[in-house]
Amino acid sequence: MKKVLVLGGGFAGVEAAIYLKKYNYDVTLISDRDYLYIYPTSIWVPTSECSFEDVCMPLADLQKVHNFNLIIDSVESIKAKEQKVYCKNSTYDFEYLVVAMGSGKMKHKGGENTLTICGHPTQSIDIKKRLDELIAKGEGKIAMGFGGNPKDSSNVRGGPAFEVIFNVHHKLKKLGIRDKFELTFFAPMSEPGARMGKQALKMMDMFFNRLNIKRQFGKKIVEFKQSSIEFEDGISIESDLTMFIAAGDGHDVFANSDLPLNETGLIKINDYCEVEHDYDTIGENFKIFAIGDCAAIDGPDWKAKQGHIAEVMARNTAFNINSIENNLDERKGYMGHLNILCVMDSGDGAAFVYRDNKRGLMIPMPIVGHWLKKGWGWYYKNSKLGKIPRIPGL
Repeated sequence: MKKVLVLGGGFAGVEAAIYLKKYNYDVTLISDRDYLYIYPTSIWVPTSECSFEDVCMPLADLQKVHNFNLIIDSVESIKAKEQKVYCKNSTYDFEYLVVAMGSGKMKHKGGENTLTICGHPTQSIDIKKRLDELIAKGEGKIAMGFGGNPKDSSNVRGGPAFEVIFNVHHKLKKLGIRDKFELTFFAPMSEPGARMGKQALKMMDMFFNRLNIKRQFGKKIVEFKQSSIEFEDGISIESDLTMFIAAGDGHDVFANSDLPLNETGLIKINDYCEVEHDYDTIGENFKIFAIGDCAAIDGPDWKAKQGHIAEVMARNTAFNINSIENNLDERKGYMGHLNILCVMDSGDGAAFVYRDNKRGLMIPMPIVGHWLKKGWGWYYKNSKLGKIPRIPGL
């Protein structure tokens, strides 16, 4: 039985481990956390609509259901030529390797003065504490936004920033103190959210106006200070609580590895998620795949890395490894599945967002949209644990 090593316990890594076991491979998943964190539903931790535990799934529970091997360890380097992965506590070899470690984050001056909903999971708790303190005080200035990566626009997380500020607005409104708070949304690009399409841009503008959320767009971020954000041209925003989602770039581990990287530091792959490499220097036994945020993906300008794309890449990788092992010609690629698909929650409703090469849609959904996203969180956890059937493609 071939040994497959999967690095990363997020959406992509867990899905890869599950589907590789369906093909009866000897699968070992290595993660530096002992839980899978459900980032799409973590937006409700800061507003206390759900607890931190609600958005965590113990990997040990998933291991029991799907029967893969589990190791909690931190990857320090990947040596393709040696077919070894060096971790903090041990070294592991492999016949196939699936890298699903996510990406690093772009560094910004004064970044230590910000919190993020898309970084280490426990920061969601820190945002909640800071928000609770301001609510107890009865007033405050809150700024939330996201950054870009000029070298790779696909590795940007704007949606969660929109969702958190909309949910904060909703919470303050329910408490009857929204008029005591100044909310500002910021981003360095002139049209944040443009990848969702023109219709979405118009609707987002209406959202901001209706909710009385100020905007600061189109100016480079110079520095985050303890109580302000400084932009170019001398523009400054006062902030008692700054949440910022930095754009992704190469994972720090990749700098200590011999994987082929693009200029952003992401792993080069082809449509089948196979890592591109020089056979003359590494050899034919170099059977490595990269999926999810750590991979450099191709596609249209509006392409975006999302959880459902990561899972498609994971399932395709399992299929392709099995095809290789059985000398089959058929392969499955990810590019034909590229789209933007999300339910953007606002606490009192949501908007269904869809974008592909043919169209871009943003359809408002009143309170039913909020409960639809809640239902997806329940479905994700229970279907992964095998308690309910999995709906194909969802």
